[in-house]
Amino acid sequence: MDPATLATPIAQPMPLWRLLIDASIFGIVGVVLLIIGYYVWEIITPYNVRKELQENKNVAVAIVVAAFILGMAIVIAASLILIR
Repeated sequence: MDPATLATPIAQPMPLWRLLIDASIFGIVGVVLLIIGYYVWEIITPYNVRKELQENKNVAVAIVVAAFILGMAIVIAASLILIR
């Protein structure tokens, strides 16, 4: 046997409390980034998204908002996964 392979330490699994804290922090950061992204998009668009959704009941705007939120969530989730 090679002595170099015997000297390598075995990686210990992370404790459950640490995994829960990491998941909570990443979840909170993801939600905050999603909310910030939505408000930035609200500022960029030439129309008021809330008014279009609540008062005018515009289904097309609702579909676009849903697609935007899903797209942002996928990008944020992918970026947070790559951090670990």
